[in-house]
Amino acid sequence: AVGQTDVFFTALRIPNTLRRFFGEGGFANAFVPVLNDYKENQSDSELQSLINHVFGVLGMILLLLTALGMVFSAYVIAVIGFGFNQEPEKAALGATMLRITFPYIFFISLTAFFAGILNTYNKFALPALAPALLNVALIGGALGFRDYFEPPALVLAWAVFVGGLAQFLLQIPTLWRLKRLPKPQFSFKHRGVRRILTLMLPTLLGSSAGQINILLNTALASTLVSGSITWLYYADRLVELPVALIGVALGVVILPRLSALKAQADTRQFQQTLSWAFRVALLVGSAAATGLAVLALPLMMTILARGEFSAHSAQMAANSLTVFAIGALFWVLVKVLAPGFYSQHNTKTP
Repeated sequence: AVGQTDVFFTALRIPNTLRRFFGEGGFANAFVPVLNDYKENQSDSELQSLINHVFGVLGMILLLLTALGMVFSAYVIAVIGFGFNQEPEKAALGATMLRITFPYIFFISLTAFFAGILNTYNKFALPALAPALLNVALIGGALGFRDYFEPPALVLAWAVFVGGLAQFLLQIPTLWRLKRLPKPQFSFKHRGVRRILTLMLPTLLGSSAGQINILLNTALASTLVSGSITWLYYADRLVELPVALIGVALGVVILPRLSALKAQADTRQFQQTLSWAFRVALLVGSAAATGLAVLALPLMMTILARGEFSAHSAQMAANSLTVFAIGALFWVLVKVLAPGFYSQHNTKTP
């Protein structure tokens, strides 16, 4: 692993962390139950008004946050990657990459907003496909355009920007066909907006500890030998695979269903749906976590051990993966159980 990837993964970590707050994490878990409530119990015009106002408020907050992040990128990198402060070239590259990648938080959070609307109308395929566009952009950029950038790793930052924009644009035609394409209206006084903000606050506070830990891990790893951030990042990516494919996927599917059942006061179906999701997550998640722990080194050697990524780097990444795998099952179960609370407008308990 080379030092440039350490810098890139540090720059990417910051918008990714903010995405957990404003995207599929705190925001989506507060927005979808309220949206379902409006869909079941309010008029069509009231439903569209909620969508318009949430889009306007969220978009304005994200624009402000993105602008601040781009302007003060050098200071942010100096804090999050303080180990780079002894290497001016890495610090300068990190600030440049962060300026390029910070708009990703704007695109991906609004993508999560669009996905929440589509999921409410039982449109799951397109939101599930959208993240693949980021991978396509990263692979395409690395293979086709790296020779046009100096240093070459800079192409990855631009690929994140392009991938985020592509995910944002992908869902617009379907929203237009559903006649749910938002027209931004800005007001914190809207009743639905206030409900969502009230539900979001406990979620943000609860998830902040985990996200701060991730940033601290990155900051501390920046002081260690070159490659440490990259090893941790790749291990995290692999352990996120079962969390995303099992926990997040089940959570995304059952949240609109549970929210609708709550609005209909169908307690029996609510319990059956949540119980089914828990059993599936427990069975598949256990197997996935065990597999990651046992096969950590073969996985890293097979997937990554080539070019600049040496056998030593694969071993170090595998060590990290073995430890991360211990918690994988519990992360999966949290993603499945939490919607049971969110669907009842209870964001404090989880």
